[in-house]
Amino acid sequence: MSTIAEIMSTDVRTIQPQESLRRAAQCMQELDVGALPVCDGERLLGMLTDRDIAVRGVADGLNPDDACVSDIMTPDIVYLTADQDVGEAKRMMGDRQLRRLPVIDADRKLVGIVSLGDLAVRDSGHIDKALRDISEPGQEAR
Repeated sequence: MSTIAEIMSTDVRTIQPQESLRRAAQCMQELDVGALPVCDGERLLGMLTDRDIAVRGVADGLNPDDACVSDIMTPDIVYLTADQDVGEAKRMMGDRQLRRLPVIDADRKLVGIVSLGDLAVRDSGHIDKALRDISEPGQEAR
């Protein structure tokens, strides 16, 4: 079976926790991505998604110019290591309904990211089940 190192994207753009929500949204727009790893240097602190900005930020009345990424990011995230099996990434994404997982080393430094698209390119024959699992309606409280 393949490892995460074989399929992960290593050219990952990150954002710092003190950046504004507006800047984070602009980065996502420029890069055409739905999530950014939040890092202090190379150390992974959390993840920020476009949904976080919309639901935890704008919908809760935060000013996108004043609120910081650290105010709404998800700090307790699920992650992978480069030596893990691709099948484990599929299970984790399906079980937790995640579209992307950061990849870290032993020092919690970000070394890459694995997206649903990475899995699809690698193993298109088995991605249907992962897509179904990830796309199931979520629980009300997360």
